[in-house]
Amino acid sequence: MQHERQHYVNGTWVDPLEPKLLDVIDPSTEAAFTQIAVGGPADVDRAVAAARAAFPSFSATTRKQRLDLLRAILDEYNKRRQDIAAVLSQEMGAPLKFAYERQTATGTNHLLRMIQVLEEYKFDELQGTTQIKREPIGVVGLITPWNWPINQIVCKVAPAIAAGCTMVLKPSEVAPLNAVIWSEVMHAAGVPAGVYNMVQGEGGVVGSAMSAHPDIDMMSFTGSTRAGILVAQASATTVKRVAQELGGKSANILLPDVDFKTAVTKGVLGMMGNSGQSCNAPTRMFVPRDRQDEVKAIAKAAAESVLVGPVNDERTTIGPVVSEVQFNKIQRLIQAGIDEGAELVTGGVGRPENCNRGYFVRPTVFANVRNDMTIAREEIFGPVLSILPYKDEAEAITLANDTVYGLAAYVQSSDIGHARKVASQMRAGNVFVNYPAPDTAAPFGGYKQSGNGREYGKWALDEFCEIKAVIGYEAA
Repeated sequence: MQHERQHYVNGTWVDPLEPKLLDVIDPSTEAAFTQIAVGGPADVDRAVAAARAAFPSFSATTRKQRLDLLRAILDEYNKRRQDIAAVLSQEMGAPLKFAYERQTATGTNHLLRMIQVLEEYKFDELQGTTQIKREPIGVVGLITPWNWPINQIVCKVAPAIAAGCTMVLKPSEVAPLNAVIWSEVMHAAGVPAGVYNMVQGEGGVVGSAMSAHPDIDMMSFTGSTRAGILVAQASATTVKRVAQELGGKSANILLPDVDFKTAVTKGVLGMMGNSGQSCNAPTRMFVPRDRQDEVKAIAKAAAESVLVGPVNDERTTIGPVVSEVQFNKIQRLIQAGIDEGAELVTGGVGRPENCNRGYFVRPTVFANVRNDMTIAREEIFGPVLSILPYKDEAEAITLANDTVYGLAAYVQSSDIGHARKVASQMRAGNVFVNYPAPDTAAPFGGYKQSGNGREYGKWALDEFCEIKAVIGYEAA
């Protein structure tokens, strides 16, 4: 990797038009370890112009040409997975083993899935005498987050390529180096000049310029609900399509018939993975009121088994959270839980005893949480679990749905039919029954303030297409 201080535009690495650099912080040490170029509106204009110029020819490529390109990208990506894992570990604090086995694996999986989807996707179909055509929407702007960065880059870029779109990517400035390597992958794979462009920079500058740009036809954004609202507002001036995957406060309902030791343990460990920095993490655990003491003991043991420590130690379960801003937010919310009367089962404010430097957070569990408490309403984005007791199933479902978010929900039961019945009542885009394996073909996205549109598989390809009806296509 040699291009931290450059953007990637029109098939080449270019210097920013106005020289400005931003430190990249290692959350394990709190120290800067490199700098990236920070772009401005003029850099966005240059990248969008390249994408606009490339669109006529790339949108006319055949399915086979785009399949060949995706396969070449996959090959080059797999060559660089160790490199990407190493920078993810340093820039966002993921344990090295987790960065490779979980974070970078998502890129491979999304590319494989998109190749499979593109092989069979129906761009044209006849409906009576009308031809329904799915055509690339145009130039797309992609804004990606820091928590699962390479996952979100690939799950946007791959379907955009498959559809025949050209694009400008703005990765997170907090964890930007994986995007630099990804851009090197795209170059090595022979992506035509102008089809893929990357501008580094801050969301309030580069992201805003992209969202309002008249030559960008669609914005695809993943991040906080607050930032998503700003993207939507800026995009409204040009009436462009906006697809958003935003925040979450996902409920995990444990029904009385479940094996509590297994269900609670998996729930705790699952939500604390990636240091709790997953938008679909099951952060609100709903349990029968008369079983809460049992659940507290299991949750305490599970949380205290989470090893917080150095990212290069294979025994480490979670590393630091990504930044000082994030660390301070989590500390404030843990304190709010204590101040508002939630029962602190384990963890609490401050760093773990073995960590005197870095943005490390104590795995924390609260019990006797009410749904009107701050820790039950706000997205904490850290290893903090709230246990909420319920009196009956109807109350559990009502409380679970009582949130502005609707990204994911979880249901645990030994009776699959019962679990499905509860799942059908959850107001969320994804409902996970009994902790299933991930499915990259399932549509990913949310209800309410968790966003709109869907990612992954066929659903992602749909998002990057416009629909045209040619009426009278087979008229007599």
